[in-house]
Amino acid sequence: MKVRAKMHLKSETIYEWGGKKLTFETRYDTSIPEDQRFQKATPSGNIDMQIDNPVALEQFKLGSDYYVDFTPVDL
Repeated sequence: MKVRAKMHLKSETIYEWGGKKLTFETRYDTSIPEDQRFQKATPSGNIDMQIDNPVALEQFKLGSDYYVDFTPVDL
């Protein structure tokens, strides 16, 4: 089973050696019906990711929203 979360890129921490830490959080906008559905299922949450891949970092924009899919890994 796959679970989807909607996350907001809240902040970036730039490291001296070149990487960044991206901090995502759930966000609730009462004017967006989709946010109302996601907020009911996931009222709070945070994800921190440290990334040292410039191509990957280009995909993220501070202040934007992203879907995060959780899919079990078959071992």
